[in-house]
Amino acid sequence: MTDKRGPQTPAYWYDDAPVPLFAKLLAPVYAGVSGLRRQLYRRGWLRRRQVAVPVIVVGNITAGGTGKTPLTIELVNRLREAGWKPGVASRGYGRDEAGTARWVTPDLAVELGGDEPALIAWKTGAPVRVDRDRVAAAKALMEAGCDVVVCDDGLQHYRLARDIEIEVVDAVRRYGNGRMIPAGPLREPVERARECDFRVVNLGQASDAAGDMAGAGFGEWSMRLRIATARPLNGGREQSLQSFAGQRVHAVAGIANPQRFFQMLRARGIGVVPHAFADHHRYVVSDLSFGSELPVLMTEKDAVKCRSFANRWHYAVPLQAELPAAFWIALLDRLGKLARA
Repeated sequence: MTDKRGPQTPAYWYDDAPVPLFAKLLAPVYAGVSGLRRQLYRRGWLRRRQVAVPVIVVGNITAGGTGKTPLTIELVNRLREAGWKPGVASRGYGRDEAGTARWVTPDLAVELGGDEPALIAWKTGAPVRVDRDRVAAAKALMEAGCDVVVCDDGLQHYRLARDIEIEVVDAVRRYGNGRMIPAGPLREPVERARECDFRVVNLGQASDAAGDMAGAGFGEWSMRLRIATARPLNGGREQSLQSFAGQRVHAVAGIANPQRFFQMLRARGIGVVPHAFADHHRYVVSDLSFGSELPVLMTEKDAVKCRSFANRWHYAVPLQAELPAAFWIALLDRLGKLARA
């Protein structure tokens, strides 16, 4: 049976478990505040700010990860291939000096830029700007020469006007029990998702049976996450994951849904000793001291935080998002029309 929860996710969000009374009482309060804020922007009582280039927001209406960052990375690469000059705006969740706006480069300390912005900068080489004020981040990217801004997360950051919204949904977990935080995983009502221009359903790996059973529905775009190699963190040639088949490894995942990563490795015939950490966990050397000299395979989001103390046993497993060609045609066509307008 697929575990739908991360290490810090309440059981009642995604499993058939009773919702505590305190959560039931607080959920209407959260829903009321969220709904009021949404209406204030819709009616124009709170002003949206526009920038002079198209803005694409990749986000979700649930708390936790659904595959936004792999999609953002692939989106940036596809835009560049199509002749665009994309830049990425992010809040930089969990970073130090959160009130300080800064450029995130591959060599910037992860603590200052945030793990997901650091990963995006490392993987794409695109300009990445972190700022709690995403309007200011978008303007900085535009002034730096970017002709399209991609927001990693930020579906609920209504102050920045957006031209295209992409909702990302986990195929297995979907919207959980359908309740608002803290009684369930919803940041906004399910109806909010219908306003998005594209809905991308993360089916996981092609061999993930749970994802295959869930599938993408009518009007949804399927996304697969592919892993094939392992990259040594202290340098050296990439290895095929097939070279680890039939042996035991320590698998490390500090993401919202670590079980998905573990299952992807097992599907490759790898014997997984799982080590799940909290999402955005800050690693120290002792976290990766497991008492046995086995290879340590980790997600790239974890790897960017472990590069400074990695040894020859530590590997990052690159993840690539794959979507139908028709999705990219539709998205680029929409973007082209915006540019001409």
